[in-house]
Amino acid sequence: MNITIVGTGYVGLVSGTCFAETGNNVLCVDIDSRKVDKMKKGEIPIYEPGLEVIFHRNINQGRLNFTTNLEDGVKHGNIIFLALPTPPGEDGSADLSYILGVAKSLSSLIKEYTVVVDKSTVPVGTADKVREVLSNGLADSLFDVVSNPEFLREGAAVDDFMKPDRVVIGAESDKALEVLIQLYEPFVRQGNPIITMDTRSAEMTKYAANSFLATKITFMNEVANLCERLGADVDKVRAGIGTDQRIGKRFLFPGIGYGGSCFPKDVQALARTSEENNYDFKILNSVMSVNQTQKLKVFDKMKEYFSGDFEGKTIGLWGLSFKPNTDDIREAPALYTIDKLLENGVTVRVYDPEAMENIRNIYGDKLSYANDQYELLDNVDALGIMTEWNVFRTPDFNFMKQKMTNPVIFDGRNLFDNKTMQKNGFHYESIGRPII
Repeated sequence: MNITIVGTGYVGLVSGTCFAETGNNVLCVDIDSRKVDKMKKGEIPIYEPGLEVIFHRNINQGRLNFTTNLEDGVKHGNIIFLALPTPPGEDGSADLSYILGVAKSLSSLIKEYTVVVDKSTVPVGTADKVREVLSNGLADSLFDVVSNPEFLREGAAVDDFMKPDRVVIGAESDKALEVLIQLYEPFVRQGNPIITMDTRSAEMTKYAANSFLATKITFMNEVANLCERLGADVDKVRAGIGTDQRIGKRFLFPGIGYGGSCFPKDVQALARTSEENNYDFKILNSVMSVNQTQKLKVFDKMKEYFSGDFEGKTIGLWGLSFKPNTDDIREAPALYTIDKLLENGVTVRVYDPEAMENIRNIYGDKLSYANDQYELLDNVDALGIMTEWNVFRTPDFNFMKQKMTNPVIFDGRNLFDNKTMQKNGFHYESIGRPII
């Protein structure tokens, strides 16, 4: 098939590359000419494990191309995916200006039957709005609008796309549905389902999935906070409940809150949609409140340990991205911790395997940047662990103690077990477990 992807952000680039990998001809459209020029040269703008290999392969074999010209994209593709940003507005609702703006342009460019697909995470009713905009310039016979939400995890997005748990397609047209089913059949050969429904239900499915996972994470953070007060060990509690098949093992790891481009925005947008429809979604409001507090858990522990006196202190942070295997720092807990430490006059030293450039673009010379995790430890008064990168999991503890002014670790991701830290002589504070 000839496919056009409008928007080459995280979702658009992964989707376009993976569609090309199964033999389709993909043209990606983006208004950022510098970004497009770089991609034409084979420079990938995001870090995502496994993406670079298939990105280069499909460019070299001519199946993946890039342009800034939307008209060329319309001429190329009989399926046009809208993978555009939907940032939260001041009131928390999703900003649809990018999507509706492109839809307006499409209404004057489409000349033959085209399936327009909402790939972005959008509020319930967005497909109806896109359909209305398109119908202002097009006959109904020239287009259909489909909702096809993505369920990609940053750090595992290529595997998630190539071998999805399920594909959700929302459509009111059998003709459009047939086109999308044909497109996705190569991805579900192992028997995972293509689930079809109306567009509004598909839009709601995406929000419900992300909001439920955010709620599950937040619930475990609440349990961890109570464990600290009661002298219980949240790791043992997690193992005890995770084996219950009704609950499951995943998303039960306590920490310093969720971040990234999806969960914060989507939970906020669904809460706002509920408010607009006169429904008080109490759980989601609590989830957002708890998560904001949880992001400062490591800072709060540091503040208590130093009795609020940070004068002359140097604190190092391992990990800056909101999760491992990505350079994405959007809503990352590390940013909130950095801001609070800087407010208190702390010298902050940072290291992350992939996100250093993104952090430097925000903070500039306000921070000290290390070349690796051990260089960061030189004469620090404490170490905070903010992201659970694999490279941090089995460090040389003796070497760490030699480099640190004080052998003090505040672990926001529970990377180490308490017995190991006790054996190695650290003051060690984690989430939901006894202090060592």
